[in-house]
Amino acid sequence: MIVTVTVDRPLGSCHPEYKELRYPLNYGYVKGIIAEDGEEQDAYILGVDEPVKEFTGKLIAVICRKNDNEDKWIVCPEEMQFTEEEIRRAVWFQEQYFDSEIRLV
Repeated sequence: MIVTVTVDRPLGSCHPEYKELRYPLNYGYVKGIIAEDGEEQDAYILGVDEPVKEFTGKLIAVICRKNDNEDKWIVCPEEMQFTEEEIRRAVWFQEQYFDSEIRLV
């Protein structure tokens, strides 16, 4: 599935509440798709090494959080692919605080 992510936390930015948490990748949401938490669907963007405001790419995985009601999508450029281990390493900066599993799509 191809989706467009609106980036509200670009690569290099700090988390709005936890200022010591810096984003090593672009992170945002998919407009018009409402997630379990009642907000628009959150998404990590892999394979883009510069800050962006918006990105269109393919959905390759879903991080299913067992101890939270927010699943996260993994989106990357159409010509790229990432393994479960590569995804885990890329999102560890934030996902280390949650009990989750990665489901490749």
